[in-house]
Amino acid sequence: MFSPQGPSLRELAIQALSSVERGYDLLAPKFEYTPFRTPDGILDATADALRPLGPFDNGLDVCCGTGAGMEVLKRLCQGRVTGVDFSAGMLAQARRAHPDAEWVRADVRAMPFAETFDLAVSFGALGHFLPAERHVLFAGVYRALRPGGLFVFPVHAPLSITSGWYWALLGFDVAMRVRNAVWRPPFVMYYRTCPLHAVRDDLTAAGFTVTTVPLTAPCHREDGSPQHRLVLARRTRTP
Repeated sequence: MFSPQGPSLRELAIQALSSVERGYDLLAPKFEYTPFRTPDGILDATADALRPLGPFDNGLDVCCGTGAGMEVLKRLCQGRVTGVDFSAGMLAQARRAHPDAEWVRADVRAMPFAETFDLAVSFGALGHFLPAERHVLFAGVYRALRPGGLFVFPVHAPLSITSGWYWALLGFDVAMRVRNAVWRPPFVMYYRTCPLHAVRDDLTAAGFTVTTVPLTAPCHREDGSPQHRLVLARRTRTP
């Protein structure tokens, strides 16, 4: 799962016993060589799905990490593009990769923007928020968007109980719950706390109008259905 340039087992263990912020600060220099980085196929498919809805003016990458989502924003946005994250280490890597973008260090549960962006994207970040925290995150993104703006992120289709990945992710979440019950500070990262129906309800409660479209790439499930869907949450045009 990891390339030779990626973190060692010892490094991962140290990171997992840290806070989320400190853990990602430590992981940042090698993050691009881990499976945690969003695959290019997902980024390309997202850009392709959004292109008919654009062009957009200003774009925001929410929980931007090392800036993989910036490639999507640069293809679709004609104005400035900005990434926001609370890890200084991840932002340092993002600045090196995309010096022409703007980078803001902030906790997205206290989003420091108001009616600034036309498109917001997020990749692989929802698992870092407990279900009870999603309404704060979504409300902040709503405020950051201009009326009519769009908040977009991919979600994985439900896994079959016969799938090895189903049990692997269940085991990971159980291990994280045990870790957080016995160790402080907590490291919030769960894979099974963001079912589409719950995310849709939280977005609707925040004021968004929500639709989804299938991502036709990079792969499909055995029954031919797409492995991922793209959530399109649009801020109502009147506040």
